[in-house]
Amino acid sequence: MFKIFIIEDDKQLVSLLEEHLHKFGFDVKNVDNFETVGSQFEQYEPHLVLLDVNLPKFDGYYWCRQIRNLSTCPILFISAREGKMDQVMALENGGDDYITKPFDFEIVVAKINSHLRRAYGSYAAAQNGRTITVDGLKLDVERMMLSFNDEDIELSHTEAKILDELLKRSERIVSRERLLEKIWDDQVFVDDNTLNVYIARVRRKLAILHISNALQTIRGQGYRFISNWGHDE
Repeated sequence: MFKIFIIEDDKQLVSLLEEHLHKFGFDVKNVDNFETVGSQFEQYEPHLVLLDVNLPKFDGYYWCRQIRNLSTCPILFISAREGKMDQVMALENGGDDYITKPFDFEIVVAKINSHLRRAYGSYAAAQNGRTITVDGLKLDVERMMLSFNDEDIELSHTEAKILDELLKRSERIVSRERLLEKIWDDQVFVDDNTLNVYIARVRRKLAILHISNALQTIRGQGYRFISNWGHDE
């Protein structure tokens, strides 16, 4: 049974979410003390988190960063904030999706199922033990780990899937549409800017491994990963 952790201070909304999620067979826990969100997360060990932005004490961006130090589980923001910058902030701080309030509970459940399939379902299981290597850069798909010159860096689920698509087709252009289709089941609900944010995050992870200019933007077509990249000093 998948466990869903709800970090939301609107008690009525929490009650409605719990009611709908229980109907679909999820185990659900909500935060009871907003000063100890991190320890409650560690104790519960959820498979997925629903996280509001406006919270007592610390905001959702803060708690998202803390959770990312503990886990790579999917984190879905649920917020009344509709601005693009709010959504970008959520993704930049480690979130995997952003749902604006008021929302349709069926859409929330669909998104939850989509992210659970990607993280733990048949697609994830099919990748067990698979690695891709391009010019010394190694992607361990199962462990979501990127390695180069004896340095390792952990990736989020989405970052790993973007690199999976790009490395499998090294030297070839991968369209934005293909990335959206392969990475998000419910792509119709994904803002076009979401992919831009994740591509930027992937580039930063590569930069940490001292790899520059490997991920190219091909205007009007998509992205291409090249093997003859520049190595930072």
